[in-house]
Amino acid sequence: MPASSDLLEAHGLTKTFGGLRAVDDLSFTVRTGEILGLLGPNGSGKTTVFNLIAGALPPERGVVFFEGREITGLAPHRRATLGIVRTFQLVRALSGLTVLDNVMVGAHGRNRVGLVQSLLRTPKSHRVERQLRERAWGLLHFVGLADRGRDLAGTLAFADMRRLEIARALASDPELLLLDEPAAGMQVSEIHDLAELIRQVRDAGVTVLLIEHHMDLVMGLSDTVSVLDYGQKIAEGPPAEVRRDSRVVAAYLGEETE
Repeated sequence: MPASSDLLEAHGLTKTFGGLRAVDDLSFTVRTGEILGLLGPNGSGKTTVFNLIAGALPPERGVVFFEGREITGLAPHRRATLGIVRTFQLVRALSGLTVLDNVMVGAHGRNRVGLVQSLLRTPKSHRVERQLRERAWGLLHFVGLADRGRDLAGTLAFADMRRLEIARALASDPELLLLDEPAAGMQVSEIHDLAELIRQVRDAGVTVLLIEHHMDLVMGLSDTVSVLDYGQKIAEGPPAEVRRDSRVVAAYLGEETE
């Protein structure tokens, strides 16, 4: 069983598609309060690992623990209720709703008001709605989008869409935030701002599992880095140590260091 400081543990995860073993006997640990960067070139198996942890795919072998409880067979929505929340590589904002309403969609996962009370607009439902709205505004301030709260989400620039998705994920009050290639499609200056936001998320008490192929972002942001190549973990440790690993250099550059 995982130790108390280990928020999530994956042991021996294996997943095959046809004749391709996308994830091969992979084990890693995410400790409470850290940013773990899962790094690897395109095709290394990162997205498959992400989907195994989020519950979108079942492993053929291996187990996953969260806060000491095995969750290997749980569906994504069950994992979300336990505190595992994900973002997506392709932004999924509801473009016809306001930025504020998009965040409230995430916050409604914490709503304890039943359907009948919501339909009848009871005092309790009004009170909960007001609390959710206040929480959503607070999250928009946190991610730097408070001045866009009443705008339609479809009018946001791409980098702000990423911020909105993080705010919506945080609205469900996660223990572990899974970030799927959050820097994809961003400019260098935007990536720098994103890194600072992710640090703030961690400093606010949310543990982060970051899956990326941008080495500089992961190395500059993570407390621990695990590197995948062809579905196997080839290196793990502090960023400075992993950066010097000859297997990591070979995976990215196709050559060994001297």
